[in-house]
Amino acid sequence: MTAADTLAHAAYLGLGSNLGDKAATLADAVARLAATPGIRVVARSSNYRTPPWGDTDQDWFLNAAIGVVTTLTPHALLEAGLAIETAMGRVRERRWGPRVIDIDVLSYAGAAISDERLVLPHRFVRERAFVLVPLAEIAPDLRIGPETVTEALAKLDPTGIERV
Repeated sequence: MTAADTLAHAAYLGLGSNLGDKAATLADAVARLAATPGIRVVARSSNYRTPPWGDTDQDWFLNAAIGVVTTLTPHALLEAGLAIETAMGRVRERRWGPRVIDIDVLSYAGAAISDERLVLPHRFVRERAFVLVPLAEIAPDLRIGPETVTEALAKLDPTGIERV
């Protein structure tokens, strides 16, 4: 841990893509996050091929999770992710629709936030195996609400999720 890390907080982000070169897109997003002042990537899961969720009439996704140490506030971390999405060409056309990149703040130092811009922990994290499988690889004992990532994942069906 560096001196700067004593003022920093651990956070976890979920990433997903289902357009174009998905693996290259995830790698680019992680690199852009790592290059953002105030964010240091400290863990990265494998990539996982996952079936579409919500709106299922679309191509499969590639999902991953990263752990970061950040001096940014939760809202500033969210804004950094949204700025990267925009810079990478993300267009929000339909809910749960195809996307070149999606970056979600899943957890931030155990914070509980619920406002018009941000809900932490992420409101659906414990309901989505495609989020929990990669997160369990890097933070199995992370508490998300009342349970760990491993405990939440044990309640879900991970069928169709494959490490690539």
